[in-house]
Parts: sequence; C-alpha cells; structure tokens
Amino acid sequence: MSQPVQRAATRSLMQKYINKETLKYVFTTHFWGPVSNFGIPIAAIYDLKKDPTLISGPMTFALIAYSGVFMRYALAVSPKNFLLFGCHLTNEIAQLGQGYRYVNYTYFTSDAEKAEIAAKYEAQAAEAAAKEASAAAATS
Repeated sequence: MSQPVQRAATRSLMQKYINKETLKYVFTTHFWGPVSNFGIPIAAIYDLKKDPTLISGPMTFALIAYSGVFMRYALAVSPKNFLLFGCHLTNEIAQLGQGYRYVNYTYFTSDAEKAEIAAKYEAQAAEAAAKEASAAAATS
C-alpha cells in the first residue's frame, strides 16, 4: 500500500471512529459506569475455579437478582446501554455457575465427598503457603 493511500485510509478510519461524538461518549457515566462495573463479573469468573466451600449462597443469589434487574434497566434507559447490559449478562452467567456449584456442594454432595474436597483444597493451600514461604526466605 502506498503512503498516500495508507494516510487516506488512516484518516478515514480516524474520522469514522475517533470523532467528537465518540469522545463525548467516552467521557460519560453511560460508558464509565459499566466499564468500572466489569470488576464484578471478572471476579466471579475467576472464582469459578476456587473452593466451593467458600461460596456464599445468599450473596450469590443476591448478585443473580442484581444483575437481572440491571440487565432490564440497561435496556429501559434511553439510549439503551448495551455495554451495561453486556456487563450484567456476563455477571449473570458467572453467578449462575457459582449458584450451581453452591447448590451442588451444599445439597447434593455426600459428607465423604465434602471431606475429600476439603482435603484437596487444604493441600493446595498448604502447598501455596510453602511456596510463598520459600520465596520470602529466598528474597531475605
């Protein structure tokens, strides 16, 4: 691609996507609210790998309801806030996964299986603590 053609293509792209309206949108709460709110679903996705004994049932079900309400809100405001909707849809899916893990562990796991799961996570925690202690000793 020649330099004048590349320059024209870049200018066209900039005019299309980086314009006054886009910049106005980036500096609104309509944008930054959902962006800052994405910490909740990111944490929920990360927690899907953690010990099921640590899951708080009431909090998980509160977050399921919260995300459901705000998905509806995101589509009820004018203009529709699809970024907020996507944030809460992601959180809803992650929290439903956590809710499934909570219900499965609490009500459908036998005591023997619970002891086995607890032993597994305790061993992992002890191993992580040993690694951390050796790393701390190495830096001292």
